[in-house]
Amino acid sequence: MGKPVTDDPVNDEPGLDDVLAAVGPRLRALRQQRGVTLPQLSKATGISVSTLSRLESGQRRLTLELLLPLARAHQVPLDELVGQPSTADPRVHGRPFERNGMTFVPLTRQPGGLRAYKMIIPPGWPGRELEQQVHEGYDWLYVLSGRLRLLLGEHDLMLTAGEAAEFDTHVPHGFGNPTPYPVEVLSIFGPQGERLHMRARQAPPGHQ
Repeated sequence: MGKPVTDDPVNDEPGLDDVLAAVGPRLRALRQQRGVTLPQLSKATGISVSTLSRLESGQRRLTLELLLPLARAHQVPLDELVGQPSTADPRVHGRPFERNGMTFVPLTRQPGGLRAYKMIIPPGWPGRELEQQVHEGYDWLYVLSGRLRLLLGEHDLMLTAGEAAEFDTHVPHGFGNPTPYPVEVLSIFGPQGERLHMRARQAPPGHQ
């Protein structure tokens, strides 16, 4: 007699319906981990709030047209979003992306929690007086090359290559590159800091 069907690794793998059914809770958990509201996600993706809500609850079937903007908004690869099993290769193949004039190279794969990035800040960024902001979380920065200006509370610091800074983000802070050369920074953000530094678009000068 042949082997029972339950011993067949192919038949033991989750079917397409099971995979898609698991994406809704994953989408909700990822959004909540990052502290993003449905209206904010709707604005970032162009998908209506009602559709997003139905996707997260499993009442709306996922399509590639919906998954692609969600993957871009959450900055995670599509295979992670649908829960494709990872391979034995531990290397991170994150694609660089640009936000607010800076280039971010992802150095971690898992959504939520702490996320590491290599940041490339162009000369003269942001092109106006630095604004300090506060939010939940903790930030860590290490300058790989160039010089980074860091405003932290009452301190106005210039970090050079090989210097690091860590701080509670309840302290007013902001950073920029006042030099004529690019700055490369290794950064680790919690979910709140990641959302603030990468996802929120900065208003142009003179606008609220």
